[in-house]
Amino acid sequence: MPHLTRQQIEHLRSELNRELREAENLLTSSDHFGMGHAQNISQELSAYDNHPGDMASELYEREKDLALNEHAELHRIAVLESLERMDAGTYGTCVACGKKIPYERLQAVPSTRFCVQHAEDEASLRRPVEETFLQPPFGRTSLDEREDQTQFDGEDAWQIVSEWGTSTSPALAENRNMGDYDEAEFEETDHDGYVEAIESFLATDITGRHITVVRNAEYRSYMENQEGDHDLEADMQADELS
Repeated sequence: MPHLTRQQIEHLRSELNRELREAENLLTSSDHFGMGHAQNISQELSAYDNHPGDMASELYEREKDLALNEHAELHRIAVLESLERMDAGTYGTCVACGKKIPYERLQAVPSTRFCVQHAEDEASLRRPVEETFLQPPFGRTSLDEREDQTQFDGEDAWQIVSEWGTSTSPALAENRNMGDYDEAEFEETDHDGYVEAIESFLATDITGRHITVVRNAEYRSYMENQEGDHDLEADMQADELS
């Protein structure tokens, strides 16, 4: 380490030891971010009585704990390796190109193994495990990449299922008069102040007992498209006349 003075080395060693203590204290105090404990929902015999939103929230928190725990563990390992390189006399040298790492960079990131030019190599190369199932398209069920296979695969299954309707098909379109796939499209704008059309013209008072129909443009379009219960509308009109 000829480019680093003894005083600089001791300062960096002190910083590395401080970061090591902080990382170990963080892992110990958080019990590795709770990774040793099961999720609340996973402890139950069945998930039927749990709302999907609650399950998704707990999954998100679990994934976050996993990422935080991994980050702390990797940082602790990087600090330990830096101390070992310091004892071996190789600290401060880029492991990618062999160039000396400036003292200013080591001050900012004492546990770094790379110079600025190769700093991107420190990014994690771990990918979500789901990608092993999703790639190539249609995952493990895809046989298009194999020249020796021509049998029925996942893509063929999707093509058959999609003939019965997709998220942009006439079967699921809001416009009931739509009868052609070419007319299917995503809504460019959302309703202002309501989600379903009926919410814009059907109302009640504060008690919930008196129903009022506001015969606006949405109401007329709703009735012209033969939506809802027309007999109920007739009863409501009779009630209003009485």
